[in-house]
Parts: sequence; structure tokens; C-alpha cells
Amino acid sequence: MIIDQTKIIRLLETEIQNFAAANPRSKLLFDRATESLAGGVPMPWMTEWASPFPLFIDCASGAHVRDVDGHDYVDFCLGDTGALFGHSPPAVANAVIEQATRGYSYMLPTEDAVWVGEELQRRFELPYWQFAMTATDANRFAIKVARAVTNRTLIAVFNGCYHGSLDETLVSLQDGGMQPLSTNMGIAVDPAQTTRIVEFNDLKALEVLLAEENIACLLCEPVLTNIGLVFPESGFHKAVRELTKKYGTLLIVDETHTICAGPGGATQELALEPDIITLGKPLSGGIPSAVYGFTEEVGKSISNWAADQDSFVTGVGGTLAGNAFSTRAMRANLEQVMTDQAFQIMTERAQGLVGGVESIIKAFALPWSVARLGARIEYRFYPQQPRNATEATQISNRELERLFRLFFLNRGLMLTIFYNVALISPETTVKDIDRHVEVFREFVELVNC
Repeated sequence: MIIDQTKIIRLLETEIQNFAAANPRSKLLFDRATESLAGGVPMPWMTEWASPFPLFIDCASGAHVRDVDGHDYVDFCLGDTGALFGHSPPAVANAVIEQATRGYSYMLPTEDAVWVGEELQRRFELPYWQFAMTATDANRFAIKVARAVTNRTLIAVFNGCYHGSLDETLVSLQDGGMQPLSTNMGIAVDPAQTTRIVEFNDLKALEVLLAEENIACLLCEPVLTNIGLVFPESGFHKAVRELTKKYGTLLIVDETHTICAGPGGATQELALEPDIITLGKPLSGGIPSAVYGFTEEVGKSISNWAADQDSFVTGVGGTLAGNAFSTRAMRANLEQVMTDQAFQIMTERAQGLVGGVESIIKAFALPWSVARLGARIEYRFYPQQPRNATEATQISNRELERLFRLFFLNRGLMLTIFYNVALISPETTVKDIDRHVEVFREFVELVNC
């Protein structure tokens, strides 16, 4: 099917008008917010929705959110994994209500912290763990650890990576060379002084890079998620592990998005052997918290470094990192919400959604496809699977993708903010899935007529 871009733009204009007409209260709040909040929002990314202005949310529970205009949405965004296991899970809500009467932050550990460390040790098979407040911080601290352990300063990332708001990782490959992302404001240091970049699935380029033996760490997602889903080719991760060991580079695996693959994330599903793991957003049911874990060898190196300084204050952490409130939430979430059974439900529902969508694609003979990583589903308006971020970018259609997300939003289904992605929580019902497939068919019929 050849996409008529003129038609797509016309349909998009209609959906924008329909959204504005249906959400007057959100529009009033947005206009009011522009007088006190930069861009009318508390965080810049909130302006990146497909809608002309963001929805203002009143409440959320399970797999549903309600906006200030009274509309209920089946939430397939789930806070871009921050609420991956549903909004306000009762176990977490009850735990933090109890903790709220016992204090929020002591600058001292609790028994909950010990339990969380032991549980993370069990799931990811790394012996030592430390806490942070965000995945960005966890990645920042992991990089500092890698630089201290290796006595090297450069890091490496894959093109199209997602590692939060770290300056060192907000880079891309353009015209054969590395460039800082134009959307990254106020860069303190030229990334050329800190970072090297290669394409995902390009082992030859990676070995050339690592062979210089000046890279402290390779920070990577097991599957690229910020440019659509880009999967590793057969044998890729095994070769990456061999190369990093060969050239003395630590391997850091960022599971913040790929935790959707299972209880032990893609690390467990793909049998990875990282030196360090980082994980953030979904860990505490949406309450800010993050962790990073590391091997025995890395742990000994950290201790030796600290001993040389006569202090264990290593330039990582923060006053609120490991606070009692978020740690209590982490324990409740890991113990009662992020369970094997929950992941099984999420995966089965995701498989059902993929089956429904694929049947429609086949029925209309569309050159489209759908990809899945555990409970994360991506819609592609092209048939082939990209090998890397460059390929994924070249075959995207931004107007069609925005229309797709806004079309769903106007019909009560919220997809993720940036991409054509649906996340499935344990609270997502079969009825929710069926409604999603129904709206997908409506969209296909609209653009295909």
C-alpha cells in the first residue's frame, strides 16, 4: 500500500481538532500553566505527545487513567514503563501509606534495603547493589565506577540508545561520524571527549573501537528501544561479551526499558553476563528509585579505590538515594507485584494483542509489521526488521506515526509518548486488548480507504 501523505496530513488535522474540542479543561490548565511552567509543563518531554497540548490527569488506577475532562483511557503507555505493572498497585500503595507514618528519609539503611538487595541478587545473579533515584543517576554512577575500575575515561554506546538524560549518551551517528543530539541543551563538554559510538549489531566496528583499549565501559540496552525495537542478531551479545573482556572494557546493561522481557529482564532472557546492570523507572511502582548492581570483581575494585582515599564517599549517591520511603515501595513491588505470575499474564496478553494486530495486517495485505519484547509491542509501518538505529530512522513516517497515536488517544487508548508502542501491564484485561485491536482495525480502514 502506498501511503498518501496528503491524506495523512488532512486526517491528522482532523484528529487535532477533535482532540482540542474534547478536552477544554486540559486546554485551560495548559494555557494557565504557560504562565508559571516553562512550556506549560513541569518536564519538557510532556510536550512531546501527539496531541496539540498534553492531557492533564486527574487520577489513575490499574491500567486506566482519567483526565480532568472526565475521559477514561486504557493506558498502554504506563508512564513509559514507570507504571509498567499498573497504576497504584495496592501492595505498593499500602506499603508506602504505612511507611509515611514512620519517616521518609533517614540517611541510614533499613531492613527493606537488605531484602531488596538479596532479591535483586537472586533475579540478576550479581552479588552487590547500590541505590539511586533515577535510571539516569544509576547510569551516571555506573560509568563513574567503570572509569575508576579501568582507569580509563572514554565510554561507548550504540547508536539509537536510551540511557536517560546523560550528556555522554545523547549522541548519534550522522554522515559516518558522531554528533551530539541537537535536542540536548547546554552541553558542558564536547561528547567527542567522553564518548564513542557504533551501530547496534556491528561487531566489526565495535572491535575496531575496543581494540584501542581506552574504553572504560560499553553502556548498552540488550534490545534497542528508543528508536523502535531493534533486536540483536544471533550471537551478537555473546560476541559483545567476548570483545569487552578481551579488551578490558566493562559491560553495563541498562534494563530500564527491557525489564519488560521478564522477571530478570533481558539479562535473564538472553543469558547475558554483564559486569554492571542498571534499572530504574518501574522498580517501585512509579515512585522514584533506581539501582545498579555489579560483579564481585567490580565490588572489590570499588572497595580498593575507597580504601586508597581513606573514605567510602565515592562521588555517587545522593541524600535521598536509598531513602526508606522508596525502598519500602521497591520491596513491596518486587515481592508482590513484579512476580513471575505477573510477567506471565503480561506476556500472554501481549501475545494476544500481537495476534489480533497481525491478523488485520494480513487481511488488508499491508506492508506493515509488529514486533514484541515481552510485554512491549511496537507497530511498524514497514515490513522489514531494522538492524540498527540508522535503518529504523530512514524508514519511519513521522506524520503517519503521530496520526496513529492521536487516533488511538481520541478513542480512549493511550499509547506511549514518543513511539508507536503499547505496554501491557498485569492489570490490562482481555477486554482492553480486544478494544485495542478494534481501534487498530478502524485506523487501518480509515487510511486504507
